Amino acid sequence: MIRPATPDDVPVLIDLIRELAEYERAPQEAKATPAQLHEALFGPHPAAFAHMAVDDETGEPVGMAMWFLNFSTWHGVHGVYLEDLYVRPSARGQGHGKALLRELARICRDRGYTRLQWWVLNWNAPAIDFYRSLGAQPMSDWTVYRLDGEALAALAA
Repeated sequence: MIRPATPDDVPVLIDLIRELAEYERAPQEAKATPAQLHEALFGPHPAAFAHMAVDDETGEPVGMAMWFLNFSTWHGVHGVYLEDLYVRPSARGQGHGKALLRELARICRDRGYTRLQWWVLNWNAPAIDFYRSLGAQPMSDWTVYRLDGEALAALAA
């Protein structure tokens, strides 16, 4: 079962985010607090959205999709950027990841959005294989750039 996250899900979302950071070999990068996540998802100006994959038998959350809207100037419409997709190892292979992506695809279709996109680490072969099985294609002609830390502060100064 896939459902939108609720404020009561914030603690488990924080746990899932930390589990994902551990899997991606960057546990020190997961710094979001419950208060920050609550504000981003449920504050007066939500900037992000989340859906939960829930075990049908136990009702326990086993995965999540965290996403936000982007915008295509060429198409003139929004799209969905999937920030994080994570399913706990014990629940993998049961269709939860596909169901989460299917829900985001439905949101795109129903709202007239033209894109669902995300990044995947180059070394994450299981995820790459999974995404390709759904028809997703890598954007190999684009390179991701990021400003953060001292470089971001220096440019802003």
